[in-house]
Amino acid sequence: MEKMRNKITNAISDFFFEYETPRQVLVRNRRVGVVCRLIQLGVLAYIIGWVFIYEKGYQSTDTAVSSVFTKMKGVGYTNEDGVEKVWDVADYVFPPQGDASFVVMTNYIITEGQSLGKCPELPGKHNCTSNGDCERGNYKRKMTGICNNVTNTCEVMTWCPVENDTHIPDPPLLMSAENTTLFIKNSVTFPVFGVSRSNLVEGIDVEYINSCLYHPEKAPLCPIFNMGDIVKLSGFNFETIAKVGGAIGIVVDWTCNFDLAVQHCKPQYTFHGLYGNPNETDKARASVGYNFRYARHYFEDKVQKRTLLKVFGIRIDIIVQSLGRKFDIIPTLTAIGSGVGIFGVATVVCDLVLLYLLPKRAFYKNMKFKYTDTQGQPDNDSFDLDPSVYYGLEAKPGHIPDTGQANVSCCGSVDTKGDTGFTFSRSMCSLRLHVFI
Repeated sequence: MEKMRNKITNAISDFFFEYETPRQVLVRNRRVGVVCRLIQLGVLAYIIGWVFIYEKGYQSTDTAVSSVFTKMKGVGYTNEDGVEKVWDVADYVFPPQGDASFVVMTNYIITEGQSLGKCPELPGKHNCTSNGDCERGNYKRKMTGICNNVTNTCEVMTWCPVENDTHIPDPPLLMSAENTTLFIKNSVTFPVFGVSRSNLVEGIDVEYINSCLYHPEKAPLCPIFNMGDIVKLSGFNFETIAKVGGAIGIVVDWTCNFDLAVQHCKPQYTFHGLYGNPNETDKARASVGYNFRYARHYFEDKVQKRTLLKVFGIRIDIIVQSLGRKFDIIPTLTAIGSGVGIFGVATVVCDLVLLYLLPKRAFYKNMKFKYTDTQGQPDNDSFDLDPSVYYGLEAKPGHIPDTGQANVSCCGSVDTKGDTGFTFSRSMCSLRLHVFI
């Protein structure tokens, strides 16, 4: 029982009051040393250059909650077959509520005075020679089963007269839309950092807004944009995209470093042509441009009628991107810890070179690893020597403990090639082993 108690006490004492550290072998080899330092230098450059400077690994991040509203200003003018008309924002902007995504009409096909009834299809669509060619309910329109002998097309029940959209006006009817302006108001909030910002930053007041117009270099913070400039900055030609329509993205980028003063957090605007590039090489694509139909209903002599517009326009999508950064000790320690761990790659590579690639790999392996006999501990220590290496063995007189004998001579000086058959007693003499590489 006493013996068991002593063992437990010793084990607890060893656990709390002893420190273990791995044994290291210092290898003097220029090639391995250079490889190790180059790898460590590369890891250090990665940690400093990529993790900390480029990726800002010492900062925590947050994305913003944002809202956008828009307002168009300007009037358009058309003169179609001698009929003059003025268009304001209520006529050429869809929808008119000021959303982050809207369409500015640049061209249109108008069909006026439509009313519900029966009328023949356009020539070239659903041709017929007899009523038998006009089967009821066979096509997208509701057919009456009658073939019109004048147009030789099937009669349909629809809004009459039928829209004819085979010819798209060229040049576009609303080229004046190029001179309209767009006002963007954007607000963002970074909830993690408790910061709210607006694109109407410091220095932008009513007087400035009334006189400014966005320019990438002269007025990069002005929130008022000319439609012609938007199309040009996105890489499109206004007349080309105005004919059949297209889509443009306006990106409002909020990339902010809150380690600096919050006044430095300002938006940057970029413009991207999303659809309608005249330089596209695919001339056989099935659908070209951007269009939709819009109807204005009214009553005439108690009969419901409508004016149908097939609208070709430029779709504007305002996209808000945000990334806020601020120093945080947790990601900093995480980045440092991961970097220190990566330093171990140098040790792994150098060990592979030492143990498997160098000519003296057997010697290095023997120096790095110590083998023990699991069957028991012998009285004398055995030295496992590498047969491919020459050793010099020098023995000096020693002292035998507890015997009072001194100056005991032992095996003398021997030069021999390594052999696992030699065993020397440390209690008998002092041995010095010389390795010849």
